[in-house]
Amino acid sequence: MKFWTLLVLSLLPCWAMALEVGDQLPAWTLLDQFDAPYSLNEDARVLLVARDMTGAKLVNAALQGQPKGYLEGRRAVFLADIQRMPSLIAKMFALPAMRSYDYRVVLDREGSIAPQYNGADDAVLWLELDHQRVVAQHEFTDAAALKTALEQAQK
Repeated sequence: MKFWTLLVLSLLPCWAMALEVGDQLPAWTLLDQFDAPYSLNEDARVLLVARDMTGAKLVNAALQGQPKGYLEGRRAVFLADIQRMPSLIAKMFALPAMRSYDYRVVLDREGSIAPQYNGADDAVLWLELDHQRVVAQHEFTDAAALKTALEQAQK
């Protein structure tokens, strides 16, 4: 009985931090795959959050064949949580691969931002924004569905 009580009490802070439609996102600044800073601001209309490699691969598959600037043209930002990736792997393999992408990948290397956005590890969280206020949120586990949503996003 004590176990269940402790479990429920330990999960309460997680529930309290759940992001909801109407919430205002705070501004933040992180570096992208080229070590260039990116700051979330009121211009962003879509924030894509990938918590692990599965989610990042979904975004990559959805963006295959798209021209450079495709995300920016839709005022979309891709945030990848790479805090669990070993730094040697990131430096030697992941970052060089990301530098060949035709889109910006904002990297949460310390896990300071991405964990604030609830979502499954193996999915891509889509946050639709209006002046940094969440107006809708969706999760994608299929690259084709994500690609279709991106094609329909306002330019």
